Amino acid sequence: MSIQVKNLLKEYGEQKAVNQLSFTASKGEIVGFLGPNGAGKSTTMKIITGYLQPTAGEAWVCGINVNESPLESKKKIGYLPELNALYYDMYVREYLSFIAGLHQLSDTKAAVEKVIETVGLTPESKKKIGQLSKGYKQRVGLAAALIHEPEVLILDEPTSGLDPNQIIEIREVIRKQGQDKTVLFSSHILQEVEAICDRVIIINKGNLVADDTLTNLRKSASGEVVSVSFKETVERSLLEKLPAVKELIKNEANNWQLATHDSDQLRKQILALALQHNLNIVSLQSENQSLEDIFRSLTKKES
Repeated sequence: MSIQVKNLLKEYGEQKAVNQLSFTASKGEIVGFLGPNGAGKSTTMKIITGYLQPTAGEAWVCGINVNESPLESKKKIGYLPELNALYYDMYVREYLSFIAGLHQLSDTKAAVEKVIETVGLTPESKKKIGQLSKGYKQRVGLAAALIHEPEVLILDEPTSGLDPNQIIEIREVIRKQGQDKTVLFSSHILQEVEAICDRVIIINKGNLVADDTLTNLRKSASGEVVSVSFKETVERSLLEKLPAVKELIKNEANNWQLATHDSDQLRKQILALALQHNLNIVSLQSENQSLEDIFRSLTKKES
């Protein structure tokens, strides 16, 4: 396993930022690391990268114990932290040459040119970092994480500050890197995670609440989803009483999303309800749960 975390615990006084967390990630796998603000995502990433010491538990990167051999493990990791610390008075190429030097790369110039092209920094590469937009500063941080060709990428909110076109470009960079690396990245843009992740890990209040493929999560979370729109306003209690309803997931105006384990039966019950109460149905359909729905359901249960 490229990343292995076992019984990780991080305490700040009486607060447990990470609570007995265990998971693994393999080469060629892109894993989305999700959770609400304060769930312990950044803390976990800082422990894996050796920037924080755990209270208990262990982490390995490419078979190297992070606590016992921090320098050796860091050589295997490319890390983009949530707060992307950069030297604003340095030029882009100057900064990346500095990072390449820290990694003791044999051909600094070639490494810098390659990574600039990889992350799409070429148009801004002759500027000082302080002159760049937030999106291009983020690209500089990503370039610094990639320049030494690490086996493991730890990316904390890598698309923060990027416009929609830049997000698509960086998504492709991450997807390409994930072909021969292990990528663990956090994001609050759940559509982004759905677009590129093989697997999702969800934590809440430091606890693991899900670790599976998106396909399996959709199957196990709350079964199927039926979406129904009424012309009239419908009382919540009427829908809650339908036998096939497991949970009311979402309500916006007269539009409802209902979790069920039998979508066919639920649609029949909704039609019967409409006839009984003289309601007009605008639309009625079954659909897969989105990652947003699954995320809300799992983290709400643990709150």
